[in-house]
Amino acid sequence: MARTVSCNWSPDKTTMLFFNSEQASGTEEFRTLRSRLYQLREKHPLKKILVASSLPKEGKSFVAANLAQALVQQHGRRALLIDADLRAARLHQALGTSMSPGLSEYLLGEADEFSIMQRGAMENLFFVPAGHTTSNPAELIANGRMKLLLDRVESLFDWIIIDSPPAIPVSDAGVISNHCDGVLMVVRSNATPADMARKARGEFDDKLLLGVVLNGSKIQSAEYSQYYSVYGKSGDKSNSQR
Repeated sequence: MARTVSCNWSPDKTTMLFFNSEQASGTEEFRTLRSRLYQLREKHPLKKILVASSLPKEGKSFVAANLAQALVQQHGRRALLIDADLRAARLHQALGTSMSPGLSEYLLGEADEFSIMQRGAMENLFFVPAGHTTSNPAELIANGRMKLLLDRVESLFDWIIIDSPPAIPVSDAGVISNHCDGVLMVVRSNATPADMARKARGEFDDKLLLGVVLNGSKIQSAEYSQYYSVYGKSGDKSNSQR
């Protein structure tokens, strides 16, 4: 791999679970989600995953970041986490690193793929922040350079996890999904309206939908208890409850 940017990340260990401890509350649920994705990968090509939600504040950035961390816990696996939410970027804050240069600079043609790619303290985890704010995020996402970026870096990683804007207010997530192998939908327990979840689902091709992550469930007393339901493209279903 060409030279990437080495950074001193200061992650928020209350939400970036694997930086806290591999046994921290919630990590086992992300390992379960990882296992489900590997099961799906046995049947269908699967590397570039979009993590989406219907509305803001449902936990998609939390899920995307911790899924990427879980994936690199396996020896030799490399993952790239991309913050493609050019409207309300949060991942750089959670990881405790700089927002720019990042994706917006690449989409504008101001930077190449390696100058926006950060390498932090966690081995084999790489990060592309959102970059500086722009006045035309929808046009940038749709200008063709997003696909170019993914095509150029795909061979370097085992997994690419992309955090997108919410699907209902804007069109960005649907556009990005066209360049991905699958979509994970995040909904918040007792918060996401069912009609909004159904409407968001309609923004994506049925063939791309991998399943749903129910965030914030109170199944257990642990702060980050989750319930995962991952549906295979062939219609099979496998659940894990923690």
